Amino acid sequence: QVQLVESGGGLVQAGGSLRLSCAASQRIFRVNAMGWYRQAPGKQRELVASITSGGSTFYADFVKGRFTISRDNAKNTVYLQMNSLKPEDTAVYYCSTTGSAIITATPKTYWGQGTQVTVSS
Repeated sequence: QVQLVESGGGLVQAGGSLRLSCAASQRIFRVNAMGWYRQAPGKQRELVASITSGGSTFYADFVKGRFTISRDNAKNTVYLQMNSLKPEDTAVYYCSTTGSAIITATPKTYWGQGTQVTVSS
């Protein structure tokens, strides 16, 4: 069973930076992209950024120019560098991907347990 484990969240003042990591417990096959999502209290979960196997990236408008997503395929890890943080970035951040634990299996979507990011004003 594939597990995604996020780390790097915490409390930071506005204008500060955090770097989130998401490590997969094993290599995941047939992955198209890995993404970071966030969910603030009382709000729906939203896509923050994603990166394809080929390295193409997507960013939501509200993080463009401040956040950077990257991946290390050898370590089965995806990162989210968050700079110039704002109080409205406060949320639980989740990583997610769709793929297969073994190459012959039907792809399924995996989610991490989430890591809390709190930005104080």
